Amino acid sequence: MSSTTADATNAVLIRDNLARLRGRIADACARANRAPDSVTLVAVSKTNPVEAVEAALAAGQAVFGENRVQEAAAKFPALRPAYPELRLRLIGALQTNKARDAVRLADAIESLDRPRLAASLADAVRKEGRRPELLVQVNTGDEAQKAGVPRAEAGAFLRLCRDEHGLAVNGLMCIPPAGDDPRPHFGFLAELAVRHALPVLSMGMSGDFEAAIACGATHVRVGTAVFGTRPPPP
Repeated sequence: MSSTTADATNAVLIRDNLARLRGRIADACARANRAPDSVTLVAVSKTNPVEAVEAALAAGQAVFGENRVQEAAAKFPALRPAYPELRLRLIGALQTNKARDAVRLADAIESLDRPRLAASLADAVRKEGRRPELLVQVNTGDEAQKAGVPRAEAGAFLRLCRDEHGLAVNGLMCIPPAGDDPRPHFGFLAELAVRHALPVLSMGMSGDFEAAIACGATHVRVGTAVFGTRPPPP
């Protein structure tokens, strides 16, 4: 199969996958008595080539998630002139030395999780004159190997971001532990958001986004169900 034929085949698969996902999101919203447009699908394009992103854009997908600043920088700036509706959300762990690049590049940063990063982002916002949407990542399972603010420290960290660093935090993100029932984790995040008047809840992935919608997710991050099996990182 030629590369052109393969790209065309992949484009059809991505288009069909997106159509199925939109239907599932609409059904989940209906079961939760929510409007379908109350949930934003974030297509997680990490490790997928720019051709896959273009195929999703052609199928009407506008919001994408990337883990690494370097990979996002290689894909998205060149696409923006042709697709002004494109929105990029950085969802992976962010190094402090990449904060300024992230502020310059992204429309949202979902992985704010420690004081040093809060300080670096505040400095980058001042220098760049640009304010991407900011979400605090909460480690709802308190897993030692996983990024995110521990559950018990989330409230204090939110206050630090707002009061000490002047960051306009707009929401919360979580990744429940693999194998756990995700619903208690989603419920905890939703309650925390209500307590701190945060309108954005990024939770739910390919295997559990319908449960996340039932618990109040405003953004669901879906990768393999859009693009298929993820290629290895470059």
